[in-house]
Amino acid sequence: MGRGSGAAPASARLALEVVVLVLLAAAAALPSPAAGVNVTAVLSAFPNFADFARLLASTPVAGELAGRSSLTLLAVPNANLPQSPSAVAAGAGADIADVLRYHVLLEYLSPSDLARLPASGKLVTTLFQTTGRAPSDLGAVNLTVGANSTVVVRSPAPSPGSNATVLGAVTAVPYNLSVLAVGGLIIPSGFDLAASESRPPPPVNITRVLTDARGFNVAASMLQASGVVSEFEADEHGAGITVFVPTDDAFAGLSADRLQSLPAERKAVVLRFHVLHSYYPLGSLESIVNPVQPTLATEYTEAGRFTLNITRVNGSIAIDTGVVQASITRTVFDQNPVSVFAVSKVLLPKEMFSRGDSDSTALAPPSAVMAPGNAGNEQTPPTRLSSPPDLHGEGSDSSAALRTSKGTSWWYIGFMYLQLHLLLSLV
Repeated sequence: MGRGSGAAPASARLALEVVVLVLLAAAAALPSPAAGVNVTAVLSAFPNFADFARLLASTPVAGELAGRSSLTLLAVPNANLPQSPSAVAAGAGADIADVLRYHVLLEYLSPSDLARLPASGKLVTTLFQTTGRAPSDLGAVNLTVGANSTVVVRSPAPSPGSNATVLGAVTAVPYNLSVLAVGGLIIPSGFDLAASESRPPPPVNITRVLTDARGFNVAASMLQASGVVSEFEADEHGAGITVFVPTDDAFAGLSADRLQSLPAERKAVVLRFHVLHSYYPLGSLESIVNPVQPTLATEYTEAGRFTLNITRVNGSIAIDTGVVQASITRTVFDQNPVSVFAVSKVLLPKEMFSRGDSDSTALAPPSAVMAPGNAGNEQTPPTRLSSPPDLHGEGSDSSAALRTSKGTSWWYIGFMYLQLHLLLSLV
């Protein structure tokens, strides 16, 4: 009798232990509902979105997302990003960080949710709306179903704004983060309203334009260190400016590091020598009437000094300084009143250098000049909701990234552990 009654409590204790251990294991496998997600870590598994991830990391947006959950990120593939996203944003009177916030929907949307969109569309609030800088509800996006069942993301404003097609699902951390690929950068209409005549758009950040465009690290660093970039931006609201920027390869071709050894004030003169105090798009340079053009360096000396001779040679725009001959290789940025062109050589003024200071005085072979309309063109999106190329080719890395971003419900584990001790004490 006594042995039978002792066996029942023992078996009850064992059953309770098994039940609680199962619950603890299940709780450990669940993500914490309040845990934030490391978005850049998730995107790192997808090289096709490396540029977009780099943009996020360069702004405060990545840190803001770390404390949020239940989000949908509209990510733009590398091939669909403009060459200079920051310049595109600045041209609309916006900061690139606010444009990126407009790509963060404060709601978790899976592909099945998109498939169930009503015919009237769905209005979804973005992170930009939370800043207080969006007029009315222009910090939201409207998701609508277009032709061939494609989903289009656009501003709810009645006036036309930029929009993008959803290309497909990239990855997801269930109920915390859904990443969808879209066919281009989306600029909310509210920015156009803010950039009125009474409040002109901010000056183009030329250093940021060069950083985004890649291949201009030396020029960007020199402009930033010299402080002359502020002079360029101050001149934008007059007649505008035209900037000729040597590529990193052009700087590497300088003999004996001649430019870097100059004192700061003379180095600033060389940098000003790369800027015309007028806005010239590519077509205007091709048909320029007066080939001898003064530069910003001319304004600090006297007329006739520090000039550039700009002509058309063999279908390319050639720039002759009297020491070197360079050619324009591509358009980096062109939006009135600022144009930025890549050049094949560092422009050395004859007032400071001799021909021996340049490795070669021959005109560099002209590259195919990219017209402004061809710079950063977005690709035509597919006509149906599908996964874009290269989105699912990194399976193992993607799984690792998702695992690192998944939280664990430790508060629930501790609660169940206390319950176990309480139950065992009562048996």
